Amino acid sequence: MSQGEQAQSRATGNLAAVLLVGILLQLAGCSPPPDPVTCTHGTSNCTVTNTYGSFTDRTICHAANVVYPSTEQELVAAVAAAASAKRKMKVATKHSHSGPKLACPGGSQGTIISTARLNRTVRIDTERQLITVESGMVLRDLIQAAAAPGLSLPHSPYWYGLTIGGLLATGAHGSGLWGKGGAVHEYVVGLRIVTPAPACHGFAMVRELGADHPDLDAAKVSLGVLGVVSQVTLALQPLFKRSVTFVRRNDSDFTARVAEWGRLHEFADMIWLPQHGSVIYRQDDRVDVATPGNGLSDLALFRSNPTALLVRVRAAEERLQENGTDIARCAAEQEAATRQLPALGFTNDGVSFTGYPIVGYQHRIQASGSCIDGPEDGLLSSCAWDPRIRGTFLYNSGFSVPLSKVSAFVADMQRLRDLKPAAFCALLRAGVVLRYVKASSAYVGKPEDSVDVDIIFYRSHTDGMPRAHADVLDEIEQMALGKYGGLPHWGKNRNFAFDGVIARYPKAHKFLKVKNMYDPDGLFSSEWTDQVLGVNGTPNIIKKRCAIEGLCVCSDDLHCAPEQGYFCRPGKVYTKARVCSSTEDY
Repeated sequence: MSQGEQAQSRATGNLAAVLLVGILLQLAGCSPPPDPVTCTHGTSNCTVTNTYGSFTDRTICHAANVVYPSTEQELVAAVAAAASAKRKMKVATKHSHSGPKLACPGGSQGTIISTARLNRTVRIDTERQLITVESGMVLRDLIQAAAAPGLSLPHSPYWYGLTIGGLLATGAHGSGLWGKGGAVHEYVVGLRIVTPAPACHGFAMVRELGADHPDLDAAKVSLGVLGVVSQVTLALQPLFKRSVTFVRRNDSDFTARVAEWGRLHEFADMIWLPQHGSVIYRQDDRVDVATPGNGLSDLALFRSNPTALLVRVRAAEERLQENGTDIARCAAEQEAATRQLPALGFTNDGVSFTGYPIVGYQHRIQASGSCIDGPEDGLLSSCAWDPRIRGTFLYNSGFSVPLSKVSAFVADMQRLRDLKPAAFCALLRAGVVLRYVKASSAYVGKPEDSVDVDIIFYRSHTDGMPRAHADVLDEIEQMALGKYGGLPHWGKNRNFAFDGVIARYPKAHKFLKVKNMYDPDGLFSSEWTDQVLGVNGTPNIIKKRCAIEGLCVCSDDLHCAPEQGYFCRPGKVYTKARVCSSTEDY
């Protein structure tokens, strides 16, 4: 065996061993994620980032100061102080999970308004089945507060580390087409938002929007450009139980099933495993509350891990990405797949998985995120993506495809897979997750029933470093957006995906009208939001290796990495795509 083969074998073995130990260890502690805002002089001279410690363009976002209001009165004072000085403002949430620069005010003289201390329940009306919370409350606490008097939030994202204000700003969602669908903003029946105001009104004002207010459809998905949401009122339902079963089958009929699965089950989703030629179907429905079971969602991706192991697995992954072969990468991926937790981390009783179906109350099934729950342990363990360690570093691309076109889109993805199945071993961390999202009344919500596609993939710490077979994922995304009229998730994607996207929202003009009315001076807008909303400029950044970083779609070899054998080429299935392909792959 050559030295290179020995190194790859060691990397494969290390990666599999580390993943196995991480799966088997159940840690009581976990260092919570750091505050996304750091300052050198108290609350002045600050920087703000996201949960990964890096925005998509890798720039550092500066701000003059940060404020931490703990009441609505303090929030009004913070907005008034910045507005009177004509300073830019942006909101930072407790964990700041958006990949794009939604929390960056731009320049270096702006103000960050953190909602970390606006985290309380204001009231629960059990008779009317309503809950009002402050915007900085994390989803975990909201669903627990609702459950205490026997109520449920019908849908939510799967990660409960998001704040209610943050998830509304980006249109975050679970999965479902029944009823009002899986997006949280569809259950908003009122909110209070603090916006700039003229001097005669003290430079800031509270606007209260009820269920019938015409501006609620702008405010409930707002990208943070209207002001700071103070409180949100949500419509709840009586606490219910769900029955979950994951069924794995080959993907030969995937194109037919993808269009119908969301109609068959209330909380349906799918995970496509292209390199294995299979799909994991989530069969998930309500059952009578008398049905036995106390199941719990504790997804493996959101559990705490020993930081030493996270560092080792990342090092092994880097070796395989940068120096490995497809055979070695697939061997590591196959080994890791055999070590996966049963039922993706769901348990029947909060401890162990004993078989399907998994039956549990909504607040125990709908979301998880135990890596933010444990006591501080001095960074001995953490969430996998914690930026303080050299652990997991990734891209999370989310985009939606109209339900009416998703079968054809899946067929194209399968054709691309069939050309070189081994390429997918280097790409995917958790398969391709597909969730259903219903058409929304929100002006910049989904304009039609859609399937949201979520892909997590490797990101290099080195700016401009090519990823193995990155052209495949780039072609998939360009195909979704270009050929099938898809839309990027407001909080999950790279720059190129947002170019011109606002034109695909039929009610965008209504949103911009409210934006100009609430914040005529654009104090809550930034260079980034102006670009994605079509106000000024483009989110594309044209420079050497910009396509490698997802900052542009290549139109020249220099946008790739010609020195390392990566050139701008047409896509293999969607030939209008322009992707950075290696000489070995083309």
